[in-house]
Amino acid sequence: MFYVICPMILNNLTILEAHQGLKKKEFSSEDLVRACLNEIKEKDSKIHSFITVLEKEAIERAKIIDKQIASSGLNNFLTGIPLAIKDNILIQDVRATAGSKILSEYYSPYDATVIKKLKDAGAIFVGKTNLDEFAMGSSTENSFFGPTKNPRDLQRVPGGSSGGSAAAVTAKMCLGALGSDTGGSIRQPSSFCGVVGLKPTYGKVSRYGLMAMASSLDQIGPIGNSVDDVAILLDAIEGKDNFDSTSVKDAFKTKIPSNDNIFKKLRVGIPKEYFVKGLDPQIKKNIDQLIKKLEDGGAEIKEVSLPHTKEALACYYIIMPAEVSANLSRYDGIRYGYSIQEGKNLLDVYLNSRTQGFGDESKRRIILGTYILSKGYYEDYYLKAQKVRTLIKNDFQKVFEKVDCLLTPTTPTTAFKIGEKIDDPLNMYLSDIYTVPVNLAGLPALSLPIGEVEKLPFGLQIIGNYFEENKILEIAKTIEKLISKQVDK
Repeated sequence: MFYVICPMILNNLTILEAHQGLKKKEFSSEDLVRACLNEIKEKDSKIHSFITVLEKEAIERAKIIDKQIASSGLNNFLTGIPLAIKDNILIQDVRATAGSKILSEYYSPYDATVIKKLKDAGAIFVGKTNLDEFAMGSSTENSFFGPTKNPRDLQRVPGGSSGGSAAAVTAKMCLGALGSDTGGSIRQPSSFCGVVGLKPTYGKVSRYGLMAMASSLDQIGPIGNSVDDVAILLDAIEGKDNFDSTSVKDAFKTKIPSNDNIFKKLRVGIPKEYFVKGLDPQIKKNIDQLIKKLEDGGAEIKEVSLPHTKEALACYYIIMPAEVSANLSRYDGIRYGYSIQEGKNLLDVYLNSRTQGFGDESKRRIILGTYILSKGYYEDYYLKAQKVRTLIKNDFQKVFEKVDCLLTPTTPTTAFKIGEKIDDPLNMYLSDIYTVPVNLAGLPALSLPIGEVEKLPFGLQIIGNYFEENKILEIAKTIEKLISKQVDK
């Protein structure tokens, strides 16, 4: 017999709290799922976090999971937990659009590796979340299905490209979510929405079943309401996969962080290039105050330099569109997806299908990438950008010989208004100025909400060395506890 708690309370739980409640039989998985689905029905017409809601499938699976719990007990943190999945990650027999007209009626024939792992863990999917088309954007305004709005202020963007996932977690329409991060697409919306988002080390999580945008940069990662929740999700999806040759078997299995205060043995690097003109003064003030508290708690604070930071954004916007132009060539109107069969010849089918199927930002990046890779320009642009990428990577490696982690802002500002930057791509790209270097180097980084400016949240970015997610999570949890104590006072 289950004791049913009010749905509004259930969907406010963290994953860890929900797991404990399920274990004590205070409520059922079906209760959890229905609470989230009710919240979607109530809120999502205004927020538009979801492209596809899986109401029937989620309830049916919850009933199955409840029977399994009743007969076999509860051994996994994610068993019976309702999650949301970014709509560029494939779930078998579920529509997978990548936010694009060209895939608006595409249904996946197989599960992504991360989805298979979550299913094995007993997780339940309440829906597929909105995103910038093919994950190209910093605001979730570039979706064929319309923009997502920030639950903290409906006049503002939730960030992008994983804006739908971050907004769904913030609005309590799920207990956690998966996103993908190519240049900050998990961390930036997490900062704008006030949730925790982690971009793992490149290769720690399989990309099999993730619709490719820029293959050397893309990485799937978790979004949650707490550091513990992010750790639980990462633990479930990480690991070597034979279907992804870039995935790595690493020896550092993700753990839920301890409650130890680790500041007394911590060397913290503060990159001077991240605290310059363009950073909101209030964000800088709040981070400076936090750094002082860490120092008072025993952390050793060191100013460090990442001298090639200023080249990172330009480097990214050469490498990324080059890879985009190659990856999106498969959407030709012939093999699958949106197709316009009118025309004199095969070339007309290609041109008409792609012209009508892709949005403006996708076209912009395809054209730019094709130009970069064309004869005569490859050496001048792409090859030079790859050399600069190596310099950026080397900068980080030199710094990590001296410090355990780096602390930076996640974004230079809080969430901007819808429509404010959509017609100014260069200004929009600057939203990712603090997150892009991490992807170029392949490092792990986490965005942790640490305060507000005029009632809008912002995040602290914690960057670690390769496969040091556990260290990042420990640091984040200690800061999370410190902030929580301040709020309680």
